[in-house]
Amino acid sequence: MEYLGSLKAGKVNMKKERKKKTSSRATREEERMAKLCLIPAFLGVTLISYGPTLAVFVLSFFDWNGLSDAKFVGIENFEKIFTKDIYLADSLTSTVLYALLAVLGSIIYSLFIAILLNMDIKARTIFRSIFFIPYLLPAIGVFKGWQWLYEQNFGLFNFIFRMMGLTPHKFLNSPAEVIPSLVVIAVWTSGNLIVIFLAGLQNVPTVYKEAAMIDGANAIQRFWHVTIPSIRPIIFYNVLTALITHLQVINPALALTNGGPAKKSMFMSYVIYMYAFKKNKLGYAAAYSVVFFVIVGIFTFFLFFTQKDSIFGEE
Repeated sequence: MEYLGSLKAGKVNMKKERKKKTSSRATREEERMAKLCLIPAFLGVTLISYGPTLAVFVLSFFDWNGLSDAKFVGIENFEKIFTKDIYLADSLTSTVLYALLAVLGSIIYSLFIAILLNMDIKARTIFRSIFFIPYLLPAIGVFKGWQWLYEQNFGLFNFIFRMMGLTPHKFLNSPAEVIPSLVVIAVWTSGNLIVIFLAGLQNVPTVYKEAAMIDGANAIQRFWHVTIPSIRPIIFYNVLTALITHLQVINPALALTNGGPAKKSMFMSYVIYMYAFKKNKLGYAAAYSVVFFVIVGIFTFFLFFTQKDSIFGEE
């Protein structure tokens, strides 16, 4: 009997070993196939993102106009940027001011619209599409449309102001008004943030809301103590993506202002474009890009550092 029992146990162990070998072989094949499928994506990211980024860092130490031979100048480009460049202070101020106002306005506007669209209202799907469409429109079309709205003599906004007996505004031609005017466009085109906020609001547990209502919390209290903590990671994600996007702003300067008036919309990305493609100083523009890269990294690191509790859900 003992012999038969040991024989059966041996057969069972052999079957288990075969299953392990079969499963491990299948796992290795899946792993090999996954790596093969990742090769095109890896090559694409390397050639499109990592390669050019590394090339910019290398090129920042050279003086090159794109045609003649590159001349190694060390950190001379960076010294010129911080000591002699006439655009650095204005471009940094304009970029940071625009980014902060655009992020603040976009987050408040998008969250407010998302809350309204999350309510049980008629034609809710149509309204969601209406608010998302501006994000899908071609940038040049959006800016040209707003250029007509902002036009000093025949624009729609100034026409309304005149009808109301108010003083017309210069909007894009006023150093004091150009940044707020461009921020309005950025806020209007933040439909992607609305969609993300809406998804977050729909995932807020209803049991928390019901418990708060039983405890006598009003709508504002439920929003502040239930909704906001539940969507805090969504808020962080939207702030992060909006901040990085708006720090890299260039389209408004290209389409509407050309850096003016009085260099108030001379954003850092536009300065890089100007040095690289208008003045053919590719090495200097690369050094500017490195400086800009560090600035964006500082803002991103600061945001991650101040909101790390919200990211990992420790609060």
